[in-house]
Amino acid sequence: MKTWKLYLSGEIHTDWREEIEAGASAAGLPIETASPVTNHEASDDCGVAILGAEPNKFWHDHKGAQMNAIRTRTLISEADIVVVRFGEKYKQWNAAFDAGYASALGKPLIILHGPDHQHALKEVDAAALAVCEVPAQVVDILRYVIRGELDGYTGSKAAAE
Repeated sequence: MKTWKLYLSGEIHTDWREEIEAGASAAGLPIETASPVTNHEASDDCGVAILGAEPNKFWHDHKGAQMNAIRTRTLISEADIVVVRFGEKYKQWNAAFDAGYASALGKPLIILHGPDHQHALKEVDAAALAVCEVPAQVVDILRYVIRGELDGYTGSKAAAE
């Protein structure tokens, strides 16, 4: 059976990735996950840590962004499905880029966010093949697309309401 590669992009302040991984594991789904570096300091400072200090914050951030893009672009291009989570507390501009990049590559895109972001993310949502409110819905989608099963449906739609 095929092992499906998922790239889990976006918000790093909650355990949504772990929820998807645990749900997929409990369902016995053959998935492998990858994600951006979720350590904020490492992600922000990787460029200057490796390539040298920058007195200007723009170039400090630019070096880090370019190094992170090597990882992100590679893993998105290798993914079968890209899941992008927009959280409640912080603006995830990089997640919007990841969604656009995945869409441009023709990757199936699942967007995950709460109802408060529906209007702000309407264009991002329009590029997705599914828009979810809770990680359990992503697991239900994976169960269906990988196995064609609705059995074991977790009732996540009700949980999102």
